[in-house]
Amino acid sequence: MSTLTIAAAQTISIAGDLSGNITRHSRFIEIAAEQGVELLVFPELSLTGYEGEVAATLAIDPQDAVLQPLRDLARALGITAVVGMPIRLNSSASVLIGALVLGADGSLGVYSKQHLHSGEEIVFAPGLGGPTLNIGGEVVALAVCADFSHASHAAAAADQGAGLYAAGVLISEKGYAADTAILQGYARQHSMAVLMANHGGLTGGWQSAGRSGIWSEDGSLVVAAPGVGDLLVIAQRHKGVWQGRIVPVVQT
Repeated sequence: MSTLTIAAAQTISIAGDLSGNITRHSRFIEIAAEQGVELLVFPELSLTGYEGEVAATLAIDPQDAVLQPLRDLARALGITAVVGMPIRLNSSASVLIGALVLGADGSLGVYSKQHLHSGEEIVFAPGLGGPTLNIGGEVVALAVCADFSHASHAAAAADQGAGLYAAGVLISEKGYAADTAILQGYARQHSMAVLMANHGGLTGGWQSAGRSGIWSEDGSLVVAAPGVGDLLVIAQRHKGVWQGRIVPVVQT
């Protein structure tokens, strides 16, 4: 196995403030690049917060120029970042929960959440998922929150040869134990590493548990954030051995 360095960006989103959140995301990307991170995954709807009431107003075409500064930064620093954003595809009226892949090579990938949580259908439509990524020779499959509550989703990722299952989520303290048990179980069952990027604070009226984490291919916890707050949760695999670390992110 080659060396692989991945990270969950545990962010506190500013409600409905796309410009402010782009600035905050830029800071995360810069620090992650300094740490040698190759793949950085942000939480569900990280660029707006989990704000259903304004999602339709804020939804963009993935190619919208508003994301160009983040795309340029990712390319300049040689890091692939997966950011959360409400999106519309092909001028459709439907609003989807997107995970947009800002490639280290300047490319743009689109993943849209396939399985909605109860109540989300009021604002959002189910998406179509998206292709796997190739990060340093590792096949990466994406998920957004409720996607992983369907065992078939993780099984499909494994069938596609994924060595890493990476999920941007919003998980509260109440659901944390059960949800992380599911993710840990996928790591064991499918022999793939699992990354979970959770929000770092209150968003959309939900108090996130934080505690973003990364599990190895045998289900062992490599590293997890101790609680809430703006943090990078980093894991590096070298010669088949994982090591983790936490890096606080101070917004300037």
